[in-house]
Amino acid sequence: MSVKHVQPAKPVIGWREWIGLPDLGIDWIKVKVDTGARSSSLHAYDLKYFARRGTGYVRFKVHPMQRQTQEIVTTEAEVIDVRSIRSSSGKANMRPVILTNITLLGQTWPIEVTLANRDEMGFRMLLGREAFRGRFLVDAGKSYYGEKPKGHARKKRKKKR
Repeated sequence: MSVKHVQPAKPVIGWREWIGLPDLGIDWIKVKVDTGARSSSLHAYDLKYFARRGTGYVRFKVHPMQRQTQEIVTTEAEVIDVRSIRSSSGKANMRPVILTNITLLGQTWPIEVTLANRDEMGFRMLLGREAFRGRFLVDAGKSYYGEKPKGHARKKRKKKR
């Protein structure tokens, strides 16, 4: 008789989740969890590069809420790399890469994020598989296993009779 070691189940996340980016001053941002994308990408615009004590930084603005441009978070981060990233349309472009902490399901850990203008995309952030590999399982048929921000719950419509 053989004994099999069963590893404890990993927490499950849905194909979209609300996360926090505490280092960037973003309490909540809705992300698309994309197992087909290797890297994560954050909507950023008005990028301004500068040096601080010989290290490269970028200051940028973020609209953290989908389909809303009134709320603006201005933040900055160290640029750890500049990479050629191929978009879903197949076009490659150079993007700055930052390292920042993410909070999801009560866990906080650092991830690499590329900065790109995602105004035309459905989500302000794409969470690629490298960000959650070995940490979570993804249920592609469900959403929001994690906490939802207060005030962003979907309002139920009254049925007309």
